[in-house]
Amino acid sequence: MDIRVQQERFDAGAELNGFDPNGAGAVVTFTGLVRDVAGGLEEMLIEHYPAMTEKALREIAAEAEARWQLSNVLVIHRFGSLQPDEPIMMVATASRHRDAAFEAATFLMDYLKSRAPFWKKETTATGENWVESTVKDEEALKRW
Repeated sequence: MDIRVQQERFDAGAELNGFDPNGAGAVVTFTGLVRDVAGGLEEMLIEHYPAMTEKALREIAAEAEARWQLSNVLVIHRFGSLQPDEPIMMVATASRHRDAAFEAATFLMDYLKSRAPFWKKETTATGENWVESTVKDEEALKRW
């Protein structure tokens, strides 16, 4: 298990190349990018409380490992000032079978989107806005 909360940009290809599947038959990866949903996004500022965030991410990754019998998990989430189209997070899961790897990756992504202890503020030409979980995000969590 590799859990990282970092300010530095990461290279998803390099991360995948360094990800050890530990004999798994399937590896699933997802990289999330900062989206300019409303248009005019100048900055996405992500804040967190390090001890709380890292503990929460480790716990959810351990839950995924146990539920889907994963052989390895990678979670990277950035904080600080990010620009549109920059990578914000990455998840990689390795399992004997693809269904488990896909489900575990989706579970982790849903958690990161809605429950992980990060606070996101968007800055546009018209002002600042704290980003909240959407109804769609909350609905996605119900399947788990």
